[in-house]
Amino acid sequence: MRFLLGMMWLLHWLPLPVLGRIGNGVGSLLFAVMGPRREIALTNLRLTMPELSEEQRRALARQHFQAYSRSVLERSILWWAPEARLRKLIKVESAVAGTAPDQVPVAELAGQPTILLCPHFVCLDVGGVAVALEASASSMYVAQKNKAFDAVLRAGRSRFKPVRLFTRQDGIKPIMRALKENMPYFMLPDMDFGAKDAEFVPFFGVPAATLTATARIAAATGGQVMPVIATFLPGYQGYRVKFYPVWENYPGTDMVAATRRMNEFIEERVKEAPSEYFWTHKRFKTRPEGEPSFYSNKR
Repeated sequence: MRFLLGMMWLLHWLPLPVLGRIGNGVGSLLFAVMGPRREIALTNLRLTMPELSEEQRRALARQHFQAYSRSVLERSILWWAPEARLRKLIKVESAVAGTAPDQVPVAELAGQPTILLCPHFVCLDVGGVAVALEASASSMYVAQKNKAFDAVLRAGRSRFKPVRLFTRQDGIKPIMRALKENMPYFMLPDMDFGAKDAEFVPFFGVPAATLTATARIAAATGGQVMPVIATFLPGYQGYRVKFYPVWENYPGTDMVAATRRMNEFIEERVKEAPSEYFWTHKRFKTRPEGEPSFYSNKR
C-alpha cells in the first residue's frame, strides 16, 4: 500500500489534462474487465433511464467508469497539490442569497446549523476541499482497513481547516454536536444501507430504500439544508462546485415527503451530469417485502 500511495503522490505533479486522460484510459479498461460492476451500472441505468437504448446505456456506463477512475487518480491533486493550484482548478458557483456568485457561502454556513447535502457524484471530494479551503466542516467517512491509507485519507481531507470525520459506528451524537456548534455537516444521503431508518421513496420512479436522516436531523437541530454538487469542468479545466439555495420550509412535518423532495432534487442533478453519478453502487439492493432483487448475486 505504501508503494501505491507513493505512486499516487507522484501523480499529483502531472498536468490535469494528462492525469485526466490517464484516468479515462484506466476507466475504459476497468469497464472491459470488471464484469460484475459493469452489470450493476447497466442494471441501474436500465431502471432509471429506460428511454435510452441499450447501446446508449453502455456508452453512458463506460463514461461513468472513466469519470470514476479520473476522480480516484485526481484525488492525488486534492491531497497533495499546493493551495494555489487547487484554487485555480476549483471554480465555485454560489446561488446562495447574500453571497458572491464565485465564493463559498462562509457566512451562511457559520450562521446556523447547516447540512451540506452532497449526493454521490464522483467529484464529491472536491466539494469538501472547496469548503475546507475557507471553513471548518464535519463529515462521515468509511474507515479504511489499511492504516497507512486511512491516515493519508484523513490528512487529505483536513489539510486546510480543522475537519471532524465520523464513522457510522460513532452514531448520530457527534453529528448533532457539530451542528449545534454551527460546524457544517456534509450529508451523503443517497446510498442503500438497508431498510433501517429508511423509507421506500421513488428514485427515477423506482422505490429505493432512502435514509430519512437528512430530514430528521434538520428537524431535530433546526438546521438548514444547502445542496452542494461538484462536477468536472469540460476540457480537463478543473472542477465546478455549485452551492444551491437553502431549501425553504424544509423538512416540514412529513419526513417521507421531505425525503421524496430530496430524491427529486438529486434526480434533476443526475440528469445534468449523468455519467458522474455513482452508478456502480447497488442503489436498489433493498426491496420491499416480496419483491425480487434486481441484481445478480455475483457481487
